[in-house]
Amino acid sequence: MKVAIMGAGLSGLTCAIMLEKYGISPTIFEKRNKVGDRFVNAEALLPVLNRPINDDIAYLADTYGIYLQPLSNIRKINIFSENKTASIEGHLGFINIRGRENESFENQLSRQVKSKILFNSKYTHEELLKEFTHVIMATGDAAYTTKIQDYKVDLTVTLKGATVEGKFNRYTVGMWLNNSFAPQGYGYLLPYSEKEACISIGYPDYIHNQKQNLDDLWEKFFQRVCKDFNQDLKITDRFEVTRYIIGMCLYPRLGNTFFVGNCFGSIMPAFGFGQLPAILTGIYAAEDLAGRASYLKLVKPLQKSYQNALILRKTLEQLDNNQLDKVISLLNTEIAQRILNSKRHDPLKIITYLLRPLTKLKVL
Repeated sequence: MKVAIMGAGLSGLTCAIMLEKYGISPTIFEKRNKVGDRFVNAEALLPVLNRPINDDIAYLADTYGIYLQPLSNIRKINIFSENKTASIEGHLGFINIRGRENESFENQLSRQVKSKILFNSKYTHEELLKEFTHVIMATGDAAYTTKIQDYKVDLTVTLKGATVEGKFNRYTVGMWLNNSFAPQGYGYLLPYSEKEACISIGYPDYIHNQKQNLDDLWEKFFQRVCKDFNQDLKITDRFEVTRYIIGMCLYPRLGNTFFVGNCFGSIMPAFGFGQLPAILTGIYAAEDLAGRASYLKLVKPLQKSYQNALILRKTLEQLDNNQLDKVISLLNTEIAQRILNSKRHDPLKIITYLLRPLTKLKVL
């Protein structure tokens, strides 16, 4: 068996680590000149989106021997709408860094890989199939998958973010649901440390949103973050992504090609996070190749979670700022806090069901 992995991101590197545990040495092909060669930003692992898993970091370590060290754990999330604020407290997840940083998740995983990584690769999927028995598609680019097979694009999004300097509680995250600067989308503040944080907005590229001026939206968002955190923040770095594809492939495995990470459809549409699903697809592909399980069966829960997240995304997109204020007010109630901190039930599914009466959305 000769296995090629296209891409040295989260899913590709995780797949390589697991294959090595099973005695299979893959060859990794990466088009960039080093691991993590992309803009720096913070991301979050939120177990509330990944039930029944309650601690993503512990689960990966204890179950698969995949070891990751986040920047910090999340103890509190402050959620802001136009006129209301809610706070959720508890063990809510972890903050980590991505991109060109030594301790980014990509670089942490790369240090656990023994297999050869060929950088600046120009190999195509078709060329690798001629030399290898199996190919793992882990390019992180859903657009590549659309050339090979049917890929259901549910939406594309525009993202703009920055690294800012200020004073932060590294265990507290900020989130905004406000159509004034994130139309049908969201905004985040994720701290790197007590002195630096990543702020970003993301919104879907629907025709009416394409008429928006991104710079104007960003300025409104930045001013609102400064106001809500009661300080003048200093921007030190920026990033911007346009028409980022969120969707899912029709065939997780096609012949001897496995589609993992974003090539599979690991980004959860509700709030744009998808690190754990990406990592799990890499693990599951390796388990299939090692003859331990079926990839198609293993990814079914991920497909179901994606659909629940898509329903929540479509629900939130229909709410105006007045309705978002009502939703944020509800989050301060005891029952909402219990749902969000539940370890026995799926909060994502419950919240989607409770929000549906506020919309005209049909049950999928």
